[in-house]
Amino acid sequence: MSQSIEVLNLRTQRDFQYIMRMEGQFKGLRSKFRQVEADRKTQELKGKMETLQPLIPVLEQYKTDAQLVVQFKQEIRNLSMALTAIQEEIGAYDSEELQQTVLSLESRLRNCMSKLTCGKLMKITGPVTVKTSGTRFGAWMTDPQASPTNNRVWYMDSYTNNKIVKEYKSIADFVSGAESRTYNLPFKWAGTNHVVYNGSLYYNKVQSNIVVCYRFETGRVVTQRALENAGFHNVYPYTWGGFSDIDLMADELGLWAVYATNQNAGNIVISQLNPETLQILGTWNTEYSKRNAGESFMICGTLYITNSHLTGAKVYYAYSTKTSSYEYTDIPFHNQYFHMSMLDYNARDRALYGWNNGHQVLFNITLFHIIKTEDDS
Repeated sequence: MSQSIEVLNLRTQRDFQYIMRMEGQFKGLRSKFRQVEADRKTQELKGKMETLQPLIPVLEQYKTDAQLVVQFKQEIRNLSMALTAIQEEIGAYDSEELQQTVLSLESRLRNCMSKLTCGKLMKITGPVTVKTSGTRFGAWMTDPQASPTNNRVWYMDSYTNNKIVKEYKSIADFVSGAESRTYNLPFKWAGTNHVVYNGSLYYNKVQSNIVVCYRFETGRVVTQRALENAGFHNVYPYTWGGFSDIDLMADELGLWAVYATNQNAGNIVISQLNPETLQILGTWNTEYSKRNAGESFMICGTLYITNSHLTGAKVYYAYSTKTSSYEYTDIPFHNQYFHMSMLDYNARDRALYGWNNGHQVLFNITLFHIIKTEDDS
């Protein structure tokens, strides 16, 4: 980084000197223009001046950029000093001892998180942009049921006319683009509302209300089942369209399907599914129109619905399957890239995964928790 900044600085300084000379020539040219304004050649000269006039703001911008490069150089020096100090401090520890300490901290953290019961969504912060790739629409996810050492990422670009799933061994591999495996699904998918749960991919088969369960380990479809009366193929999509009629998701309580039916007047229906057979374990009818929802996600058996997929969106409605009741909420979140085509909760990471106009992002969430004590258990 320091080398790159140094090269940029040299180039900028060279350009800056050239610009300063140009600026002087401009001022001289203006002075000469005023002296010969009465001459017959004035019109031609005036025309040349007008064509050069837009360059003046550019010159000013170059001067500002040169100052920024100087600031960047100083920040890089400060960062290098900080990294050197950290490196010296870490060098004082044995690498194996350091690794054991990290593992111990991870164990204590997970033990602490296990004591947190299901909570109520209070706040959404971020996002953190993990990567910029693909089309405007798509899905990316990790498995909330995976072991702590399994951090595989699955990537599904576009909302239609595709059946290729890319796999990465870690977030770092995903960022660098180092694919570990590619899966060619037997059926194309519809929408972007897929989920990976306990080693299987659940997705909506194109032009149907059929949910497909595809096992990554065997590379085969385990089962598939139609969601009775569920609208499909842009009959009841989210506000952005994209064949987003059927949304599959997972939370602490299991696997869910969110959709709409004619019988429920196009309003959202929530069904909990058996992950093995895809049979419906329970169904709840809400009074929120599917076509007026931007996206939705489940946390601890409560469905949270956003009121738009565009800038200014917020979590506006929450339906609890535990109490079969709803409430209106006002939880804003930053739609940084203006168009959200996927928003899913991951119970292991306690985070929201989003596809934000060709950017793969993560949102942090704040839940209101009740802490379990040993007496409670």
